[in-house]
Amino acid sequence: QVQLVESGGGLVQAGGSLRLSCAASGRTFSISSYAMGWFRQAPGKERESVATINWSSSITYYADSLKGRFTISKDNAKNTVYLQMNSLKPEDTAIYYCAAATTGWASLAQGQYKYWGQGTQVTVSS
Repeated sequence: QVQLVESGGGLVQAGGSLRLSCAASGRTFSISSYAMGWFRQAPGKERESVATINWSSSITYYADSLKGRFTISKDNAKNTVYLQMNSLKPEDTAIYYCAAATTGWASLAQGQYKYWGQGTQVTVSS
């Protein structure tokens, strides 16, 4: 069984920064073998893709609207994935979810992800 636990969310003013973490665990699960992704869901909206990173951390993809502000990274030794969010805007307010893909190939397609965390709330005030 794979468990993903997000942390680092909270309330921040517009223009501020937050770093989300996603700690992965499981008897044989290692993020070094799988692509990982971040997704978000704002109130009343569908869940959308934010960023993804491949197994070797050599490839990352971002939602077009977030390029330049968000950065995904991972520390294989800690089995943890991060999302650095800068220049936050009120429209970034959402629950942010971490997910593990079924392969090592980075993808923003949500259907490629099998394991999901419970999410962490990010609220950006104006």
